[in-house]
Amino acid sequence: MNKEWSKDIPIMVAGAGRSGLNAVRLLQKAGYTPVLYDENIKLDRNALIEKLEGHECEIILGELKPEDAARMQLCASSPGIPLTRPFVKVLQAAGTPIISEIALAYHFHKGRLIAVTGTNGKTTTTALVGHILRGVSDKVFVLGNIGHAWSEEVLETTDDSITAVEMSSFQMESLPEVDPEVAIITNITPDHLDRHGSMQNYIDIKMKVTLTQKPDEYLILNRESGWMETVVPRTRAQIVYFSSVRELREGCFLRDGDIILRWKDEPEENICTAADLHLIGKFNYENVMGAILITKAMGVPNSVIREKVLSFTAVAHRMEYVCTKDGVDYYNDSKGTNPDSTVKALEITTRPTVLIAGGFDKGADYTEMVELFKNKVKYLILMGQTAKAIAECTDRVCPVPYCFVSDMKEAVLKAEEVAEAGDTVLLSPACASWDMYPNFEVRGEHFKDLVREEL
Repeated sequence: MNKEWSKDIPIMVAGAGRSGLNAVRLLQKAGYTPVLYDENIKLDRNALIEKLEGHECEIILGELKPEDAARMQLCASSPGIPLTRPFVKVLQAAGTPIISEIALAYHFHKGRLIAVTGTNGKTTTTALVGHILRGVSDKVFVLGNIGHAWSEEVLETTDDSITAVEMSSFQMESLPEVDPEVAIITNITPDHLDRHGSMQNYIDIKMKVTLTQKPDEYLILNRESGWMETVVPRTRAQIVYFSSVRELREGCFLRDGDIILRWKDEPEENICTAADLHLIGKFNYENVMGAILITKAMGVPNSVIREKVLSFTAVAHRMEYVCTKDGVDYYNDSKGTNPDSTVKALEITTRPTVLIAGGFDKGADYTEMVELFKNKVKYLILMGQTAKAIAECTDRVCPVPYCFVSDMKEAVLKAEEVAEAGDTVLLSPACASWDMYPNFEVRGEHFKDLVREEL
């Protein structure tokens, strides 16, 4: 990653979506020669040039020829592109290195760096870290999978700025290395195995945030998350844990509803009472504890951490309250893109729940999620590719009434029909959105719009 790149040899950017276009703009601003590539031969070249704000850029569409692959010094691939695509084999045969869009951004990064990864909780943790850091610095960047791409703003970073980057497994798949001052793995549960192939491969990808960390840097881990025992022997960083169920000798933990911090030789401190947070649920308390440890490791005073934690509100699409109508609460948890996310959402619901679930099939196992339906889910509304699989698991594990719908509008209408005063209607799909929507944000916004329209 520290190797200098030649400005005389082209760098290929694979993928003509938002991520790829950001990467092209970054390379152009930095004085390099990007070549935009996309397998879709039907894309409109003029429209792409317009999106690049008129900057000159060679564009290759369709099949990648070996001679084109050979003339590139490297390829930066967009995170949505699996490494099994045919053009990847052409690049590999030509000996052209392949890195991720996030690795491209890392090459240009300046200042202090925080890396946030894990299966769930990344977005809330990253957003809260940024919120806390802004209490001590006006040069804070919150980037990555959370919203603005790292490559979109990396050239604005300086030696005295702080950047918190949310890193998904898709982004990290082709990440050669990264050395953050502080890294966190919020938790590890099975996800995206359709792409990554095995749980071990998925863990190995998450591990990239710490493999090159040094002994004076920090790795924050969830003491209660499975698979962490495979992480510990592979890092040189100082490990600090957080826990929602046990008291720790050092770290951050819940005790009688209070969030307690024990840091090195400092006296134990009660940061806040969990009930005073603008977040609900054990999983959110874990996100808060992770953010507390990250910012503490970055040198933020306890008083600032306390103030900022208590003023933080939930991020959009993660157990986001929409409205109450006729005694029914509506929540948008569109960011629940795997079964474990939906488990966490259901764990904090206290009212009979009408659950809207289903979406893109990532090959997940729904058993643990369905086991939680008992005494929780009064009615299940299913849509998308996984509707049948979730229904079959429900029939086998914990039968509850359910129906199939063709789209979100039908789902909202059905929810309105079956929900009664005192119930909760929860959109928590347990699946990605890609079979029906470009991303979970669009799915969540559509749900909220429909709820407000229909009600």
